Amino acid sequence: MPRKLTLCYHGLSPTWPADISATPARFERQIETILRLGFRPVRFSEIVGASADEKLVAITFDDALRSVVEYGLPVLQRLGAVATLFVPTDYIDAGRPMRWSGIEQWLSGPHEKELIPASWAEIRALAEAGWEIGSHTCSHPHLTAIDDESLARELSESRAVCEDRMSAPCTSIAYPYGDVDQRVIAAAGVAGYRTGAGIPGRADGRDPLEAPRIGVFFGDGDLRFRVKVSALEPLARRAIARG
Repeated sequence: MPRKLTLCYHGLSPTWPADISATPARFERQIETILRLGFRPVRFSEIVGASADEKLVAITFDDALRSVVEYGLPVLQRLGAVATLFVPTDYIDAGRPMRWSGIEQWLSGPHEKELIPASWAEIRALAEAGWEIGSHTCSHPHLTAIDDESLARELSESRAVCEDRMSAPCTSIAYPYGDVDQRVIAAAGVAGYRTGAGIPGRADGRDPLEAPRIGVFFGDGDLRFRVKVSALEPLARRAIARG
């Protein structure tokens, strides 16, 4: 078992069968499992570069879905754990479900409400509860596919908005889709970020702007989750890390 874990969640829902969703009950069991194994929850920026003197876990959520506030916050408060929320700033308080490539199939259907983001007031409440608020860019693009000017705007403007709304520094970013290369990493550094969330297999943890996370998805039952967070089967963990 590694001594530092960073988990990546998205939405929490009792009924949404999306790959990026987890049921609240399963989420609670997963976090309870990690805590029983002796891991101490910290914020994402705290785990990057931390020593391996103690077991640490960073619980992170991409996309700032309202369900994280509804279901995730109460679970983590009960368990005495903090987390990190990465926010796509263009969509907050827009009054409509979010839309980008990969989630559009849930629009105009019975699960459309799952794409509604948290409000800035709700995100501030998370910060007041001890959560870290990081950037998930402005509009959730594939960063490696956009030009330099657009890349700089997505990184800098989203950070500025988070800092303005939270009245606190924003030093962390999660790259949408885990889509990152050396150009994006360099631009993130120029934009003022100190830590960035990459993906397993491509990030080795040496660069604080490409720190690996373990994705947790709809199909991750109890056993599969244990394999993902275990270092005893590194090849299996790498093979299923992205779901």
